[in-house]
Amino acid sequence: MTGYYQRVAQYFDQDAPDFDARYWGNPVLQRIRQAFREEVKRHPFTTVLELGCGTGLDLCHFGNIYPGCRFFGMDVSPAMVRLARAKVNGSRLSNVEVAQGSVEQIEERFPGQQFDLVYVFFGALNTVESLRGAADLLYRVTAPGGVLVLSVVNRLYVADILIDLFRGRWRHAWRRLGPVWGGYSPARRLETRCYGPRHVATAFEREGSLVRRRGFSIVYPAWYRAHWLRRLRGLGRYLWELDTLVSRTPLWSCGEYAFYVYRYERGTPASRAAPRSGRLGRSARLARYLGCNHSLRPRSRSANRASARCR
Repeated sequence: MTGYYQRVAQYFDQDAPDFDARYWGNPVLQRIRQAFREEVKRHPFTTVLELGCGTGLDLCHFGNIYPGCRFFGMDVSPAMVRLARAKVNGSRLSNVEVAQGSVEQIEERFPGQQFDLVYVFFGALNTVESLRGAADLLYRVTAPGGVLVLSVVNRLYVADILIDLFRGRWRHAWRRLGPVWGGYSPARRLETRCYGPRHVATAFEREGSLVRRRGFSIVYPAWYRAHWLRRLRGLGRYLWELDTLVSRTPLWSCGEYAFYVYRYERGTPASRAAPRSGRLGRSARLARYLGCNHSLRPRSRSANRASARCR
């Protein structure tokens, strides 16, 4: 791994010992993770890759639910990988495999393997050296017609900016808009980058078609403000529902996380990729506005058979 990935690995090595405890104590993370998982379950698959698998929470979740499918996980942090392997072994999941490495090492760690579905939850894509390079590598190991379920820490988080400005934290308010974001911790700096919809489209729409997109924590509290839910009491549920509604409007990309689903179109001409200029047809603009899928094709018989084997 490069020096950059070694620094990222060291950062998350320090997070590993209490990673699960912090997750189980955070209702916001639990709710968002479950929403991510539900999107994965919408698609047929037999072989799945998770990039940035952490301690294996999602690998073990899916491995238990779909014993007839195979799951592969990658993480740059050796400490995270050790915990994930221990979790997999403790659950006796023979259909789950975990390896340590960066996105550039997927083919080396899992030689000859093609995946029906690739998912990246939370901010693993924010810690790659090149988003476009990562997209090329992920598509290279994705089977034709396969699906990428992706989330990124968003570049324009409006609620956070307004809160920081209200508190007089002027410089802190604009940190995500810079070329390098220092991460969440005020005590430890992590060289990461935040991405907006245009960055993601430039990287992933060259070889894939957008199936679905939405935002998270637009009005619902971010995971690092989970304590607000205790103060809000029963209002948290309504904020989550409002968040879902707002994510169907042009404000969908103004939250803490942005979520994308792409279908890999091998051999698709560049002219058929989603335009970056914003000049879409009327039906396509309406579909994107509503967060609908304007390019999803009906499942083939083979896809339905694959889905039945794993569900």
